[in-house]
Amino acid sequence: MATSTEAARLLLALREGELTLDGRLVEATNASFVGVARLPGDGFEVRCVYKPIAGERPLWDFPDGTLAHREVAAYLVSEAAGWDVVPPTAFREDGPLGPGMAQQWIEVDEEMDLIEALRSGHPGLRRIALFDAVVNNTDRKGGHLLPLPDGRLLGVDHGVCFSVEPKLRTILWGWRGTPLEPDELAALARLGGELDAGLGVELRRHLSADEVAELRRRTGSLLAEGRFPQPSPDWPAVPWPPF
Repeated sequence: MATSTEAARLLLALREGELTLDGRLVEATNASFVGVARLPGDGFEVRCVYKPIAGERPLWDFPDGTLAHREVAAYLVSEAAGWDVVPPTAFREDGPLGPGMAQQWIEVDEEMDLIEALRSGHPGLRRIALFDAVVNNTDRKGGHLLPLPDGRLLGVDHGVCFSVEPKLRTILWGWRGTPLEPDELAALARLGGELDAGLGVELRRHLSADEVAELRRRTGSLLAEGRFPQPSPDWPAVPWPPF
């Protein structure tokens, strides 16, 4: 895990560094590019994914031009709760194709079997499942999970999170209705405290006031109920395709 100084430097490069693109993720639903963000005169650089707002496809249930902001909001929530399940992500006011988000590129462990991890109840997946419940993730596929060489798991593609309507749709229903552990309750309490402090204000740069309020309500509800949610009968529980 990066130190606070390293993390700040990385985020600065993502947010303001000179961004050079050298490839495109052709299978992505929205325009997604890969490149390198460099801090001028510093030598520091980070490989990253860049998703410009101009390349976002319109959706019937999310406002246009908001997906990049939601990706940044997902990172902020993950960090505030101490989950560390989203790669460093920042919003760029400029870029080769205009405003958008930049996220650190993650080298994955190609040997890890995600299907087996799902079957065995990998603790990293449980953490992501709780994160998804908090941010109301509409699209948790297996392909949005990144296994790291150190055994940790990260999640990406959070552009369709934070709806004010219950839309949780995920492959991670293995813990549905089960009690939360003390450390999970502590994380929710920590997130709630941060939302009541500066985080709520920071999130308003990326989400609507109603979305931030609903995020706070979901967090408090999970903490009060002390268990993972159950699938909603009004919304399909598993995304298709699952991977």
